[in-house]
Parts: sequence; structure tokens; C-alpha cells
Amino acid sequence: MPDQTQGNAMQVDPELVRQLAVLLDDSNLTEIEIQDGDRRIRVARNISVSAAPTFVSAAPSAPAATPAAAPATAEPVGDHPGTIRSPMVGTAYLSAEPGAKHFVSVGDKVAAGQTILIIEAMKVMNQIPSPRGGTVRAILVENGQPVEYDQPLIVVE
Repeated sequence: MPDQTQGNAMQVDPELVRQLAVLLDDSNLTEIEIQDGDRRIRVARNISVSAAPTFVSAAPSAPAATPAAAPATAEPVGDHPGTIRSPMVGTAYLSAEPGAKHFVSVGDKVAAGQTILIIEAMKVMNQIPSPRGGTVRAILVENGQPVEYDQPLIVVE
């Protein structure tokens, strides 16, 4: 049997690392880790994190009530051009910690790059920034709700 290691050093497959880096970019994840037996490879990108602004709101909006408030002639909220979709599978959190104020509420003004929610994936808290500035029209997920890749999360117009 050929020796897979030199001493205690793990042999790293550069092509696998490249594939993981591409997957990281394509899915907008901050890190990815795989394990095969005793071999574990983690690829992460450096992200500068700024403090999330504090928002004052009267009460969080009920996600189910928001789409009903739209006029009957309006397009479905999930198909709205301002819909921000989940870049990954995970659990959505609307605030930084339990009991804290939500990052955004319906009617709030947001700036491009501002954190609008967090998605926990593989025990990593991924801040999801707004890709554009505007007004939050709808929040389509509940705090602690599991989300799928490409699922509509928030509408900003």
C-alpha cells in the first residue's frame, strides 16, 4: 500500500481545494469544511464584519400578513425584482441573538451592504447583506425558520 503521508503531514489535493473555493464563491458561503475519515479540509474567505446598526421598531411584522397587504394586481412577492433570496441552506435568524431587536422590519430603510438577517449553516453564522438600498417591503421568513437555497427571504424596493 503506498504511503499517503510524509511523516505526519497530510497530502492535500490542490484540485479539491480549488473546487471548494469555487463552490464557496458560487454559493456566497463564508466557509466550507469537508471531512473524509481523519482528513479534514476547511476553506474560508476573509470577510470584514461591521457592527450591525440598531433599529427601533414598534413590533416585528408577521410574515404571513405582509403578502396579504399587497394589492391583488401586484406580482407575487417572491417574484418581485427586489426579492433577496437565500444564498444557502440553513436556519434564518432575524436578530443577532435571541430577544434582540430584528436587523430590519417592514418599512425600514436599508443601505446596500447592511446586514438584514443571519443564516446559520453548519454551525457558522453567515451575515446576509442587502444587495441594494431601499425600503423593506416584506419579510418572508420567521425567526428560527429553516430556509432552502434560493428561497425568497426579504423584499427590498
